[in-house]
Amino acid sequence: MSEELRPDLLEARVGALYRTDGDGGLLDTNEWDSRPAPRFHLMRTAAGPILRGRADLPADLLQRLQGLSLREPPDQAFTRLPAEHDRYLAALSEHAPIEKVWAGPAYVLPPAPTPDLDVVNIDEDACERLAGRFDDWLEDVAHRRPFVAVIAEGAAAAICASVRISPTVHCAGVETHPDFRRRGYALAAVAGWAQAVRACGATPFYSTSWDNLASQRVAQRLGGQLVGVDFHVT
Repeated sequence: MSEELRPDLLEARVGALYRTDGDGGLLDTNEWDSRPAPRFHLMRTAAGPILRGRADLPADLLQRLQGLSLREPPDQAFTRLPAEHDRYLAALSEHAPIEKVWAGPAYVLPPAPTPDLDVVNIDEDACERLAGRFDDWLEDVAHRRPFVAVIAEGAAAAICASVRISPTVHCAGVETHPDFRRRGYALAAVAGWAQAVRACGATPFYSTSWDNLASQRVAQRLGGQLVGVDFHVT
């Protein structure tokens, strides 16, 4: 089995997304500025489903959701929505109103080619390059490493950083300034980030929503392998 499809690596990726209690219940996101976890996260893979529930989810409801997940056909793991989509929502609606539903593909990025554009490391000594374009990311610099940027006109035009981190898995966060989109800057930033993550001895994962076609194209152009589809409900 290839690295990308190893069940333990896919489990590690879901584990990198959240902080959990002693029973594996989701507490919050695995970020320095942690945010509330969804009530339910399902990652469908060709090797089978990986399911997590929020810590306050009733045990009988979690068991019911787990039973539904086992009915997901692995050979159709990469369809846009789960086969049991309506039943998941119906079950969760009995617990509390549905606030948000999110779904999208997850990729493993291979050893990336050298970016076509210059990519620079962003640390405390270089964070001024974010100012004026990515001010919301300034506080993240100390916590989200590797953190890289493509520079245009003296400042960052596109950035990519590790937003969820574990010893074996890093998950990408990427953004391009509106004035510099459709120039290949995001592609170069993600390629540089993936190289830096591999150099750390970890596996770079890249996920996005089904609605974000431009983001999906970045993963595909870098040779990302689609390894699963996330579905989570708050």
